[in-house]
Amino acid sequence: MEKLKETLRLMAGKNINKIIISKPIQKSSLYKKIVVVKKKDYFQAAKYTEKQVFHENLGEEALLDFLFSTVCNEFLQVNAWDREKEHILLLSKKGKITYKTKKAAGEVCSFDAHNRRKNYLLTEGQRIPPLEDMGIFTKEGKVAAPMYDKFRQINRFIEIIDDAVRDDPKEEIHIVDFGCGKSYLTFVIYYYFTEILHKKVRMLGLDLKEDVIEKCRRAADKYGYEDLRFETGDIKGFQPPFDVDMVVTLHACDTATDYALFHAVQWKAKMIFSVPCCQHELNRQMRTEDLSLFTRYGIVKERMAALSTDAIRANLLEYCGYKTQLLEFIDFAHTPKNILIRAVRKPVVPAAVKQRYLSEVEQVRTQFQFEPTFYRLLSEAGRII
Repeated sequence: MEKLKETLRLMAGKNINKIIISKPIQKSSLYKKIVVVKKKDYFQAAKYTEKQVFHENLGEEALLDFLFSTVCNEFLQVNAWDREKEHILLLSKKGKITYKTKKAAGEVCSFDAHNRRKNYLLTEGQRIPPLEDMGIFTKEGKVAAPMYDKFRQINRFIEIIDDAVRDDPKEEIHIVDFGCGKSYLTFVIYYYFTEILHKKVRMLGLDLKEDVIEKCRRAADKYGYEDLRFETGDIKGFQPPFDVDMVVTLHACDTATDYALFHAVQWKAKMIFSVPCCQHELNRQMRTEDLSLFTRYGIVKERMAALSTDAIRANLLEYCGYKTQLLEFIDFAHTPKNILIRAVRKPVVPAAVKQRYLSEVEQVRTQFQFEPTFYRLLSEAGRII
């Protein structure tokens, strides 16, 4: 235990600005991970349970004791970042300690709303051609003053992906982006995997508009992104040229999102990232006698239908074997659409757990007379029993 405390003391003395404590030893552990962030003159710890997060403020002198008492016999991994390096502490269940450092993937950006420093995966000073063409970066690699909000939003999106793929040992990843549109984010995702994670990527963007796809092809050639391809096609009948690890779908309108999720499930994709758009389907179907309060007022009905759409999608993904989260996410176009679906495939899901998720969907379907497209597609494919 003394060696563990000494190693943590070494890490804590490196002007650390962020710490992630992960991999609980026991599956029954209350906290699944703990994130400690440096504030102006103290640290704030965010302790994540399965469904909640609890915060605790720590003085600098209390950080080491907090780390030791938290990690000891509870967690197997600690990652910490200073301005230049990532510090990694690994513990085996038998007590073996491994400590190593590497160059940090993202440096500390010098700007935020209150002029405090913050870690970003995409930082000023990097040469990121798609961000230059978006007008977010100047030719000198600085963030253009009017574009800081969009710069933060794109970093937030990449952070959501990074949180899911950080520990994936696979050296090559295959990605499909449905409804890629102008593909700015497609290019940024490709950059993140190839230039920050240094993984080999095969990525394909799909859209219905030939003129848009042609512009994307020219941009990929311009950036030298050799393993990023674009094709014209419909989500409904698309067949990928490789085994798919990740499906991305941003603003696929209405039921196009359902087709994208369905294909991702059928391909057994490891990860799904979806920002739904224009959830009209259930709004048209919504009928109920017992809960007419929710259908009487147009704006309430619209929002209820939209939230129900994504809740049903999330439950069906859980039923299909994915750990699913609905995350608050401010859309790049500043629209009211602010939910991102993140789903990561789990190796095993008990039958009773799957049935509970499906039962909840069935109850809502019965109550409001819903016939969601994602549910229908899974049923027709024999996925719902």
